[in-house]
Amino acid sequence: MKWFSLNKEIAIDLGTANTIILSNGKIVVDQPSVVALDRRTDRMIAVGERAKLMHEKTNSDIRTVRPLRDGVIANFDACEKMMRGLIKMVHTGRGIFSPSMRMVIGVPSGSTEVELRAVRDSAEHAGGREVYLIYEPMAAAIGIGLDVLAPEGNMVVDIGGGSTEIAVISLGGIVVNKSQRVAGDDLTMDIQEYMSRQHNVKVSERMAERIKINVGAALTDLGDQGPEDYVVYGPNRITGLPMEVPVCYQEIAHCLEKTIAKIETAVLSALEATPPELYADIVHNGIWLTGGGAYLRGLDKRLTDKINIPFHVADDPLHSVAKGTGVALKNIHKFSFLM
Repeated sequence: MKWFSLNKEIAIDLGTANTIILSNGKIVVDQPSVVALDRRTDRMIAVGERAKLMHEKTNSDIRTVRPLRDGVIANFDACEKMMRGLIKMVHTGRGIFSPSMRMVIGVPSGSTEVELRAVRDSAEHAGGREVYLIYEPMAAAIGIGLDVLAPEGNMVVDIGGGSTEIAVISLGGIVVNKSQRVAGDDLTMDIQEYMSRQHNVKVSERMAERIKINVGAALTDLGDQGPEDYVVYGPNRITGLPMEVPVCYQEIAHCLEKTIAKIETAVLSALEATPPELYADIVHNGIWLTGGGAYLRGLDKRLTDKINIPFHVADDPLHSVAKGTGVALKNIHKFSFLM
């Protein structure tokens, strides 16, 4: 029996929309943060992609839960079951013992003590022996490839599903930190509301998300880069008859205006709080956009025009936090900012 293989090391980006797990520096699990439970026994039926396919299509025996809201744990029990289910996907080997794990988990920088405790408890219940937490903007900066220990200012704006994390990082610490509970989920809700109000058509959360992915934009003029119109099918809110509505990116840009303006304001207030020396570094280096929200068409250009500092979209914005968490796992003794 191999005793030495009982220790596992995994890095987790526990997100409102997606949970990503790395093992040995490679992404082994990238699944939606959804779990399907039996209503009577609360037993887990499915997790991740399979549970997401059930979302909004369940019968009276099954309920689907998104355990995280606004970047923090909203349903402790469901979160623990989801983490167990996703961690099981990593361990394909059938050992006699369940391995004791060392974990590094990304958490929002605006988390309270209680919220951090909830993440730690969930991780320990799911099999973590040593659990370290890292703030998401710090993990994102490491994942982009910035030298977070250097004496220079870098600003990262991480737009996730539940929260937007804005941080100025220097010398291995967060100097200025703004955590705004406005992010991808709010954009999805804006689209749902808009379709209902403007076109009288009922759309589900998943349909609103598809609209966001296909024609979501932050600018009403994208030139030749603009996507094709997207056709939405759904019931008329009043008559219940089927409708098909073509939607263009210009109208979606209008309906997302208020939420994007909130993100802009948060970035500006973080810049206001930045010490002058670091501010100069940021103007020189530009600001990095990561997280799923960075994919919103024209967002970098809109922010650059508004704030007069160049915004860069990271190479792989969706996985920046996860990659940074993986690097932190390898350097646990070098990085003093791990909690």
